[in-house]
Amino acid sequence: MIVDLHIHTTASDGRLSPLEVVRQAELAGLSHISITDHDTVAAYTDLESAGYFKKSANLSIIPGIEFSTDLPQREVHILGYGIDVHNAKLRDQLEVIRADRFERSRLIVDKLNELGYLIDYNKVMDIAGQAQSVGRPHIAKALIEDGYFKTIPEVFEQVLSNDSPAYVPHFKLTPEQVIRLIEQAGGSAILAHPGLIGDDNLVIDLIKAGIHGLEVYHPEHDQVTSDKYLAIANKYNLKITGGSDFHAIPARFPEKLGIFAVDATLVNFCQCNIFT
Repeated sequence: MIVDLHIHTTASDGRLSPLEVVRQAELAGLSHISITDHDTVAAYTDLESAGYFKKSANLSIIPGIEFSTDLPQREVHILGYGIDVHNAKLRDQLEVIRADRFERSRLIVDKLNELGYLIDYNKVMDIAGQAQSVGRPHIAKALIEDGYFKTIPEVFEQVLSNDSPAYVPHFKLTPEQVIRLIEQAGGSAILAHPGLIGDDNLVIDLIKAGIHGLEVYHPEHDQVTSDKYLAIANKYNLKITGGSDFHAIPARFPEKLGIFAVDATLVNFCQCNIFT
């Protein structure tokens, strides 16, 4: 059996709806998945409203989320698994983040307009659709549709990266705050794609801050990188996870679920409530 514990939907910056994701996961023969949208658990609300959890006998879903956290000069992502998606404190904090994301998007559009990129905020909202986690990818798509750029990487390189003229910082919790929030919601806090952080001293600092595990297996980790973080996880007795970071974006690997997956034994780390 194979699993995928890092998947995004239209609730944040993915291209498939939550229902489309679970259907594709079923067709791919996955036994377990986790939807880990950025700063939102709206995908689970959508699936509950659609009655999915009352119907499926083929797929188990570990409730998850991916937080962006605030550190000087770096953005570190932390995955939360096995969380209670109805936890009141979690929901309250996510509402603060959601409101800030909308305001940030408006400020970015204002800056772009001042720079001569005349996109409309309402168009960005139309592109975002039902997403509760509006962000720069939606703005980038608006810029491409209006003919200013050809690709999303080009947009980020020129106007939306952290040191670009249209960048606006957004509200983020510290790693320690995110770890505590995930814990109080009953979950495990996992450091996402540590190989992309670019600083193993920081990885060790986050382990000392209380992180519960490492995402050892990720499409942007080569074998040497995966082996390194597997050794670190074993040294510190951490949980080990992996996933595709799937967004259903054309030309971004993987384009379909099931192409990058990990062994089902990895779900043993999560002694938690699982939707089945």
